[in-house]
Amino acid sequence: MWVSPEDVLLAGALWVTERANPYFILQKRKGHGDGGGGLAGLLVGTLDVVLDSSARMAPYRILYQTPDSLGYWIIAHGTSRKEITEHWEWLEHNLLQTLSIFENENDITTFVKGKVQGIIAEYNKNHDVKEDDDTDKFKEASAKFRKLFGMPDEEKLVNYYSCSFWKGKVPRQGWLYLSINHLCFYSYLLGKEAKLVVRWADITQLEKSATLLLPDVIKVSTRSSEHLFSVFLNINETFKLAEQLANIAMRQLLDNKGFEQDRSLPKLKKKDLDARAKSERYRALFRLPKDEKLDGHTDCTLWTPFNKMHILGQMFVSTNYICFMSKEESLCSLIIPLREVTIVEKADSSNVLPSPLSISTKNRMTFLFANLKDRDFLVQRISDFLQQTTSKIHLEKELTSSLNSSDDEVQLNSKLPFLHYFHILTESASKTCCLCFLMLIFDLFQLLLTQAKEFLNEQAWKSHFTEYGQGVCMYRTEKTKELVLKGIPENMRGELWLLFSGAINEMATHPGYYEDLVEKSMGKYNLATEEIERDLHRSLPEHPAFQNEMGIAALRRVLTAYAFRNPNIGYCQAMNIVTSVLLLYAKEEEAFWLLVALCERMLPDYYNTRVVGALVDQGVFEELAREHVPQLYDCMQDLGVISTISLSWFLTLFLSVMPFESAVVVVDCFFYDGIKVIFQLALSVLHANIDQLLDCKDDGEAMTVLGRYLDSVTNKDSTLPPIPHLHSLLTDNGEPHPEVDIFKLVRNSYEKFGLIRADVIEQMRFKQRLRVIQTIEDTTKRNVVRTIVTETAFSIDELEELYVLFKAEHLTSCYWGGSSNPTERHDPSLPYLEQYRIDMEQFKGLFTLLFPWANGAHSDPLAVRFFRLLDHNGDGLINFRECAVPWDLTEKLKLLYKLHVLPVKERFLKVFLLFSLVKKLNPPDYRHYLKLWNQESRSKLENPKDLPKLNQSQFIELCKTLYSMFSEDLAEQELYHATATVTSLLLEMGEVGRGETPPMQDIKLEDSSPKDNGTSSSGLPHSTSIDKDWAITFEQFLASVLTEQALVQYFEKPVEVAARIINAKNVQKVGRANSLSTSDYEISLSG
Repeated sequence: MWVSPEDVLLAGALWVTERANPYFILQKRKGHGDGGGGLAGLLVGTLDVVLDSSARMAPYRILYQTPDSLGYWIIAHGTSRKEITEHWEWLEHNLLQTLSIFENENDITTFVKGKVQGIIAEYNKNHDVKEDDDTDKFKEASAKFRKLFGMPDEEKLVNYYSCSFWKGKVPRQGWLYLSINHLCFYSYLLGKEAKLVVRWADITQLEKSATLLLPDVIKVSTRSSEHLFSVFLNINETFKLAEQLANIAMRQLLDNKGFEQDRSLPKLKKKDLDARAKSERYRALFRLPKDEKLDGHTDCTLWTPFNKMHILGQMFVSTNYICFMSKEESLCSLIIPLREVTIVEKADSSNVLPSPLSISTKNRMTFLFANLKDRDFLVQRISDFLQQTTSKIHLEKELTSSLNSSDDEVQLNSKLPFLHYFHILTESASKTCCLCFLMLIFDLFQLLLTQAKEFLNEQAWKSHFTEYGQGVCMYRTEKTKELVLKGIPENMRGELWLLFSGAINEMATHPGYYEDLVEKSMGKYNLATEEIERDLHRSLPEHPAFQNEMGIAALRRVLTAYAFRNPNIGYCQAMNIVTSVLLLYAKEEEAFWLLVALCERMLPDYYNTRVVGALVDQGVFEELAREHVPQLYDCMQDLGVISTISLSWFLTLFLSVMPFESAVVVVDCFFYDGIKVIFQLALSVLHANIDQLLDCKDDGEAMTVLGRYLDSVTNKDSTLPPIPHLHSLLTDNGEPHPEVDIFKLVRNSYEKFGLIRADVIEQMRFKQRLRVIQTIEDTTKRNVVRTIVTETAFSIDELEELYVLFKAEHLTSCYWGGSSNPTERHDPSLPYLEQYRIDMEQFKGLFTLLFPWANGAHSDPLAVRFFRLLDHNGDGLINFRECAVPWDLTEKLKLLYKLHVLPVKERFLKVFLLFSLVKKLNPPDYRHYLKLWNQESRSKLENPKDLPKLNQSQFIELCKTLYSMFSEDLAEQELYHATATVTSLLLEMGEVGRGETPPMQDIKLEDSSPKDNGTSSSGLPHSTSIDKDWAITFEQFLASVLTEQALVQYFEKPVEVAARIINAKNVQKVGRANSLSTSDYEISLSG
């Protein structure tokens, strides 16, 4: 086939020239066509893996070369001599004479390349070939990847890299394949083959490190092994891509929405993942909504009127925003929502100001960008996005008046506490003695002085707004940060929290959203609303705003609305504390959007049932503590304090451990600078108490030291009345800690630990997320095993291995499809016994590999019967508990009997009828009634005497199953003989029970195996009539089987679970194209 011309460095290496002319060379791969054996074949095969992944698939090629040039270009390759010969003859007949006309070699090269590209385009047009960005080489690598590792077409290869894999002390040069769900390695060296397959969901550690011998190494760790890869051409690119893929896998394990959000993953390529990562960094940098996608960025300069300079930086353009960040991050940043833009125009260029672009907004601000490389294209893109912008909603009032109360909105005015306090002071003074009155006057003077400081702070902010702009389009500079560190004025706090968090953008683009949520959630009750009601009166109970029904009702509405917006989170403890503080400074709708920004962007995964985000940041904090306070780290680890303090500090942003008026200053900084502020402050607290903590003998003493310190953090500039604050950790009656000024503490944290960067934190979060989620998965496995170990005859180790296989089967079906939706089978919010479930197709695969009765042609029907028996609620899914059945003699026979006792149609008809009836009565609770029915029916079946009788047709099916089970058994003939005896006896019992003479001529079982006669495949002759009154009981079946020693020995024979598990892993490793399910394949080396 013709290929886009590509440079070839060595035309003669490993190739033999068969034909040549002045411009073209036809070559054949060495060793090809000679049987592929011998030393040449081995060397070429090895080098194909090491140097050229596509060489095996294209043994012939045509090169182009000009007479006086040393360079070559490959223009065609073929898998057969016939195909390549056709291309060669076309070149000789159509191009050779034309090329001789040209005098310039560059013209010849341009002509040949253009002609080949034209041939390819014409072929694609005639054969309706869709445009594909994948190169031919990548397509060949994808095909080879699927062939080598038995992957289905759904498993999309993202990229592949040449590297060395270290097996012991021996490096093996080969290719590392990174697909959506797996990391794979293949090597072929001198006849020896090495393969490795690791699922991303099983990786516990992924890191890039360096040693003396290996300067750049990627280490991949699973629960059972560790793998090292080195000698990459671009290790940073490889590691970055591996991180992205592992992160996607962790998200799928963590959140049920992970599979929904990543349903397009099989279509993704490396460039798509790169774009995804860039968009994530862009959103985090400018606090933009979660669905905002970066379109592109370019270098430019921005004219800043406040210092009359052109600042060098980058412009970022997305669907709804234009943003700017200076090269020196703290210098200047800017966010311009397209909903605020009125004019985009090109200004006149000059030597001083080349390619300028002017953008004007509704608040009469004009931003001047210059030095744009492709200004015309940029203007066109921005104009297109402006036309596409559908939301024209913006705030009706200026942000400076956003805290004014209204008649129909619940709002807590931040000026009321001071006025209320002043009233209390003056009223109390009239009732006290002169001395007390003088003391009160002094307190009042101090309060007025504080109020004067607050006024000056407000004026400083207003002056800042005048110089740098106000609202979302404000220039954000180092001066802005300085003002935040000095404290945000009480009556501006809500406005600036909305601005710095980015919540203002989501609120502006979703008008009426909050009101609709409140209306929909009113009167609805679920687990989240119950927890909210329980915690409402525990939210800042010492604050007057929440000592009346107005404040409680507002808090209830905000929390309930968010629980309905995000049911995956619902409600989590600590959300009530944070939300109550938000309501003190913002209106209800503003507090709601601040809560959205907090839970979904700024503190991701913090507020869920497993507080994964907080646990991840706890691990990050431990790493930072080891790096920045090493002298204290070992001591804190021994005491186990870091894990305890970090959760309470991080989940509530210090609001639950500091006096309120001090903690809100921390919240100010958090909304401006993000999570790094919390880490910095926590490190500062540890650093300030190093000596006392080193002297602590237990965790209780250390907690008391930290609690006393945090309780002493004060804000003397606050105009709020003193709110009682009793720190829960302060339990002794020791001397209080000297007062610590909150502004000094915050500034000290920036001075000592301000070098901690947000991107470094994200890198550390990735590492910790792998550890935390895999720890949660291991805990889930232990809990499941611990719960059911007493119900089965399996050992703990066997149950754990079975659970791993069960989970692997579930995940594989999620990756590559199944008969049910993967989001229905996996729900981390469910109890741990029900988190992973499989459907019938996946169960059939496990049944064939693990169950001792899976023999012969009757295996699939038996698996279907088995699955439907285990599927108690009839939803088409079973969990691990239902799958782990007991294996003693009586239970085996009872299970075999129950598999045939109730026809499938009858069983499912009962479930369907019950479902239909309950659905009509009360749709939301049908699962509850199904469970009650299930429990009732199971309790009835526990007693063997209560098992239903087996009719004649069911008995015949049971006999067929028995004959199928014994196929290829060592005692096959004895078992057939024993089965014939037992079935004959049971036939007589059934007839005797009916009180009539048995018509043995109708149903007869021969005393021989099905292989020895001409009967049906089951060993039973076809019956001419079925007696509806004929029946036997389970007790009769059990007693009859126990009379035959061969059958007793067969059913008493212990199941070798460990051997079956090993066999299942081996079969999955090399056998099923649809199920690469083992967590970490062993390296297989073949000579």
